[in-house]
Amino acid sequence: MLSPNDKKLEKLDPCYLPSLSKQKTTVRTQRPFTPWEDQRKLFGPASSRTPENRPPSSFSVHASSFEFSDSRPISGTRLSPLEFKPKAPASPDTVEDFCLSFPKPPVDPAKIRRISSARARLFRAASQGALLPARTLPPIQVESEETVTTRDSVVKINGIYLTESKAIGHLKRHPLQLTYDGDFSKITEQEMFKGVTSVPFHLRSGGDQGKRRPRASSSSRSPDQSRLDIRAGSKADLQEKNTEIEVDEVFWNTRIVPILHDLEKEENIEMVCATCTQLHHALEEGNMLGNKFKRRSVLLKTLYKLVDVGSDLLSLKLAKIILALKVSGKNLLNVCKLIFKISRSEKNDSLIRNDSILESLLEVLRSEDLQANTEAFLYCMGTIKFISGNPEFLHEMMGKGAVEILMSLIKQVNENTKKSGTCLPNSGHLLVQMTATLRNLVDSPLARSKLLSINALPQLCTVMEQHIGDKDVCTNIARIFSKLTSYHDCCVALASYSRCYALFLNLINKYQKKQDLVVRVVFILGNLTAKNNQAREQFSKEKGSIPTLLSLFHTFYKLDLHSGKRCGEGDERPEARRPAQAEDVLIKLTRVLANLAIHPGVGPAIAAHSHIVGLLLATLESKSIDDCEELVINTTATINNLSYYKVKNSIIQDRKLYIAELLLKLLVSNNMDGILEAVRVFGNLSQDHDICDFIVQKNVHKFMIALLDAKHQDICFSACGVLLNLTVDRDKRLILKEGGGIKKLVDCLRDFGPTDWQLASLVCKTLWNFSENITNASSCFGDEAANTLLALLSSFLDEELALNGSFDQDLKNYHKLHWETEFRPVAQQLLNRIKNHHTFLEPLPIPSF
Repeated sequence: MLSPNDKKLEKLDPCYLPSLSKQKTTVRTQRPFTPWEDQRKLFGPASSRTPENRPPSSFSVHASSFEFSDSRPISGTRLSPLEFKPKAPASPDTVEDFCLSFPKPPVDPAKIRRISSARARLFRAASQGALLPARTLPPIQVESEETVTTRDSVVKINGIYLTESKAIGHLKRHPLQLTYDGDFSKITEQEMFKGVTSVPFHLRSGGDQGKRRPRASSSSRSPDQSRLDIRAGSKADLQEKNTEIEVDEVFWNTRIVPILHDLEKEENIEMVCATCTQLHHALEEGNMLGNKFKRRSVLLKTLYKLVDVGSDLLSLKLAKIILALKVSGKNLLNVCKLIFKISRSEKNDSLIRNDSILESLLEVLRSEDLQANTEAFLYCMGTIKFISGNPEFLHEMMGKGAVEILMSLIKQVNENTKKSGTCLPNSGHLLVQMTATLRNLVDSPLARSKLLSINALPQLCTVMEQHIGDKDVCTNIARIFSKLTSYHDCCVALASYSRCYALFLNLINKYQKKQDLVVRVVFILGNLTAKNNQAREQFSKEKGSIPTLLSLFHTFYKLDLHSGKRCGEGDERPEARRPAQAEDVLIKLTRVLANLAIHPGVGPAIAAHSHIVGLLLATLESKSIDDCEELVINTTATINNLSYYKVKNSIIQDRKLYIAELLLKLLVSNNMDGILEAVRVFGNLSQDHDICDFIVQKNVHKFMIALLDAKHQDICFSACGVLLNLTVDRDKRLILKEGGGIKKLVDCLRDFGPTDWQLASLVCKTLWNFSENITNASSCFGDEAANTLLALLSSFLDEELALNGSFDQDLKNYHKLHWETEFRPVAQQLLNRIKNHHTFLEPLPIPSF
């Protein structure tokens, strides 16, 4: 038999212990609401930046905004000037020809040389400062407007006689280009193909065959040229290696120039857009994209002029080509602003997606210099931020490495700030755009996985530390963390950053009255402390943690109180109701307190803190569960966790009767979650004799018995705990017979026993206390209840039957542990007592379960 002590109450474990699966250890809450911004701007209406202290979102971009000088290929070495004293031209016509005609290949000092090195050799020469090939090559046929002859080492170019050595300098100063004014409408077909011999075979199928000119007849060549051609015949291998520049000339004249001509004369926008697409493909085919293409200036001038047409579709196509030509400086800024301006309209998202503008923008972020182009990056990121809010771009952004690119830039900003010791100009503006983009992306599981794999969360914490004075940046990162910490692996990653708790406390202290930031920081803390006892301990040990939470509680309790009074004056418009904001902070804050109270080293200190407990009770007193459901439930859950600790200075124990009075209105509500939390508090408080008297006086016990019929496992568990505590007092045991209490307990055992051995244990303990002075089982429990108990207990104590449920192995082990340690000892004693005081009239049926 049980010892005399076993006849009395076996006190409930605290509701938060893992062994009590039916007790809620923490409370849940929704993530703070972020309103959707109806306008696309760099900085939303809630921004802390004043209009004069932030870059504009509205502006104009015209052709005149671009610098036409940003068009030359990059050269690694600056050429030294050569002496050049040309003779006066023979006639004005000659001068005009010199200015407008298509320049011909330069002359080699040995004899006559033509430009024919490969495109790759041209790039190498440009980077080394040498624009002429190193080998002597045969000449090409020239038109009559520009003759090249040799006469005793003297060369004639457009009527100007130069020595061979000076001819080199002249042609270096006058590189090949289509026109000087970019007006393609003035170029005749004859001028377009001037200086071109035949098209190499491998390009004949790539252009318009009808527009190509045949190779000039050899009869038109001068004797000197013929002799040079004969000598060159023995060097066919050199000619083959040095034809690509000639090929580029042909490609430019036959493929690109006609397209540019069409762009200037075409008036139909759709046709112009189609022509731009054709131009982009042709440039890509001819390997003419990038910033080393020689005629880039002519091309860019034409594209810049078309910006003034004002078509969004055309502007996007122009911008894509301009970015592919690797513009820099002011032109890079203006093309990014042009795209940004278009992206401000959500209806243009489909245009941006169809033209793959995202890829071009990500390439800017990936390849351009951050410090030299901060403003261009700002508008580039602004566009990416806008479209990142459109779910249709999510897959593309993930596939093109947007998360990795953004985190690489953030890391650069962190490193630059650390080096300089101060935040760089405009870096804060840029960080707002980048962090807002990440905030949109982290809804994707793939984005969360990428952030964890590259250890991004500490980098984001560093941004907050370095820019703690920038509320916009901190709010965006808090929004990122509030999304991420809804997942356990992200909580672990963030908690691993040792300074995160100090950082969050600093943010609360700095922005205590900034609800939109504070509510998210507190929500993050609630997530971190929800399932991690180490996190609870680390946070509580951080300097000023509890005082900071208390100060925040006091601030928003007052704000909520005053806001509530204003709402009571008759203004019921949703936009005028401010208590929701203050109330939301209180909801998240009470959740943090409930989580911290779970830790045995923190809970007693909070229970003894008069100001915190006072605010909790004041909240419970002033709020109705019908109006503030989540706040009331969280506050009650916090009181429940604190009521477990029977410490000397506990304010909860000192004011237990007042708390019991407050809980009565919860018990009579129609909110089952509120009822459950109230019953749990009574479960802890009813270990006190005064509270047991209160329960009987207020007929709360009848309510507990009625709850056994709720068919709600958690409610039955908590209600049974209260009844168990009541049966410790011999004078109160008979109350179980009121309202059919015995039968309802037996029903709970039958309904929930096989799946919840903890609840089955509580039922058996309650019946054990109730039957302490038993003389006859039937008179004590009733005939039906006694027979049912005998059958149930006999079956439940058969290990093979009791533990043969369809559970996985971990759950089987869990059930076996509680069956062996909690249920079996008391159930066996109760079964023996009933058998010893029962008269068997017929065989007992074996229940199925």
